[in-house]
Amino acid sequence: MIITKAELEAVAVKASQYPADILPEIAFAGRSNVGKSSLLNLLTGRKSLARVSQSPGKTRTINFYRANDAFRIVDLPGYGYAKVSRTATREWGPMMEEYFSSRRGLKKVVQLVDIRHSPSAQDVQMYEYLRHYGLDGIVVATKADKVSRNEAQKCLAVIRRTLSLGPADLVIPVSALKRSGQEELLRVMEELLED
Repeated sequence: MIITKAELEAVAVKASQYPADILPEIAFAGRSNVGKSSLLNLLTGRKSLARVSQSPGKTRTINFYRANDAFRIVDLPGYGYAKVSRTATREWGPMMEEYFSSRRGLKKVVQLVDIRHSPSAQDVQMYEYLRHYGLDGIVVATKADKVSRNEAQKCLAVIRRTLSLGPADLVIPVSALKRSGQEELLRVMEELLED
């Protein structure tokens, strides 16, 4: 699959602001500084579709991007950044719950983790949350260019173990900088959309 067209369709904090539930959706979740915006820009071939911020924790809304007029990429708010207020952190859970439980078109949530670090307690909690909703199964290990090929295998094993991934769960190393891993992730997304 190649994404030839992508545009911001809606920015939401509550269900009444979501676009009509008529297209399949693939959502992306991860810690605030994991490289989610860079990944979304890589997938869509757009330099600044998702804004890459110098200060992590900026995405506090659910951003819906219409891709190829056929499906949506949904950018979920980043979690786990210390400078985000307690109020914003408290609001995050109900916002995610409302989105996960209400969207019939939601196919899967791709969880992002930084390949260089063992998944945090919040990453584990998020993955368990996705498992509860049946939205688990795909993890992207970002910043793959920051580790050697040998180190990458060890890091991926740590990610699998920490998140208690099963044999069928995918972990895809991706580097937005080197543009690696995007073809595999796009292929997996295409398969999800064909289901």
